[in-house]
Amino acid sequence: MALDTSELLPSTQPTKADQRYIICMKWGDKYGAEYVNRLYNMVSRHLSLDFQMICLTDDSTGIDSAVDCYPIPELDLPAGLPERGWKKLTTFKPELYDYKGVALFLDIDIVIVDNIDEFFTYKAEHDDSVVIIRDWKKPWRMVGNSSVYRFKIGQNTYPNLLSNFEQNFAQISSEVRHEQAYLSNYLREHHHLEYWDKDWCVSFKYQCIAPIPFNFIRAPKLSDNAKIVIFHGEINPPDAIVGGSGKWYRHVKPSPWLKEYWQ
Repeated sequence: MALDTSELLPSTQPTKADQRYIICMKWGDKYGAEYVNRLYNMVSRHLSLDFQMICLTDDSTGIDSAVDCYPIPELDLPAGLPERGWKKLTTFKPELYDYKGVALFLDIDIVIVDNIDEFFTYKAEHDDSVVIIRDWKKPWRMVGNSSVYRFKIGQNTYPNLLSNFEQNFAQISSEVRHEQAYLSNYLREHHHLEYWDKDWCVSFKYQCIAPIPFNFIRAPKLSDNAKIVIFHGEINPPDAIVGGSGKWYRHVKPSPWLKEYWQ
C-alpha cells in the first residue's frame, strides 16, 4: 500500500541538537504494524527520558498515532537487488525530514527487557562516534550488528556516508554482504565506531538458547544484566514465546518469560 505523504507530518518539529529520537523501519509484509506499536510500548515503559519516535515505512496503516511516520528515503541503486538491509543506511542522510538531535535506531523485532536510558546517556569517546552492538558470532571482525545503534541526526556529522555507498555500490557490494558491514568499515575508516557494553544487547540465538544438544531439554534463559534481546535468523519473538524450530537441530523450547516484555 502506497503512503500518502501529505498525512505524514510530525506532531512537533525538533529544534534542539540534544533532542532524543527512537527510529525504526518497516517495509514489505514480513512484519505488521503491531511490531512498531509493541516497540513503541516497550520504549515507553523502559525509557524514562523524553523521546520522539519515528518510523520510516512504506505503509503506515495501523501504526500508533504517537509514532511519526515517513516514507523510507530512496536509495540510488540498481533495481531488483536482493534484500541486504541497505535501506537502513538512509538513516544517515545529511538531512532526514529536518530532524536534529541524537537518534537510537531499533529493529522492530527486538524485545526490551530493562531500562534503556543508558543507550542515550552513555558518553562516547568521540563526537562523531556511532555506537553499535559488537557482532556475537565473530567478534574479531569488528563488525557491528545494526539492530541497535546510536548516531547524530541532522547535524552533518557523516556527510558522505550515504553518497559514498551509492556512488561505489558495485565495488562495495562485491566486498560486503549487508549494510552493517559497510557501515562498520566506513565508520572505522572515516569516523569512529564504538560498541555497547556486551551485557546490554544479547542475542536470543547465541546467548539465550542453550547450545546443541542441550537446546532440546533446556528452555532459553535471559542473560543477567540484559537490556535488549536481539532476534536474528529464523526465530522472531512470537515464535520464541511458543517454541518451535527452523532446521531440526535448532529446536527452541518455549520462552514464556518473553511474553511479559513483548507487549
